Amino acid sequence: MNLDEHARITGGALRNWFIAQVQDSLAVGLLWLIGLYALKVPWAPLWAILATVLQFVPHLGPVLGMVGPALAATLHWEDWQHPLYVLMLYAAIVVVDGFLLQPYLMKRTAKVPVWASILVPIVLGILIPFWGVLLAPPLLAVVYAYKSRQENLPM
Repeated sequence: MNLDEHARITGGALRNWFIAQVQDSLAVGLLWLIGLYALKVPWAPLWAILATVLQFVPHLGPVLGMVGPALAATLHWEDWQHPLYVLMLYAAIVVVDGFLLQPYLMKRTAKVPVWASILVPIVLGILIPFWGVLLAPPLLAVVYAYKSRQENLPM
């Protein structure tokens, strides 16, 4: 296998991972929009767009996407219940995204098994705390692209 073929396989795998990431971000933004409209949080479309863009930032992005709606709810209603509802919405979105959306999209676009999409970021996060979780999804896409190529080679 020459360098050109390695670049093609790796580039294709990273393209598929990026497509899955874009789809995931759009889905998370839609979940935020629906949830924030249901909670009647001021400027819901702005916060949903911000959450969509921030979804690309590992670890900090989803948290930063939650700060604006929580502050808007606090300032608008001046109570503790509405910001708590926003936090509950955030928790629900994180669970749905982490255990359903991301594994499904990685399986569909990058051909990564669901179990690997859930388990490998956890294991790499333990072994290499920040970088392991950051690198796990694109690394999985590349590894499974090579695995798929190996399986399709004639014996």
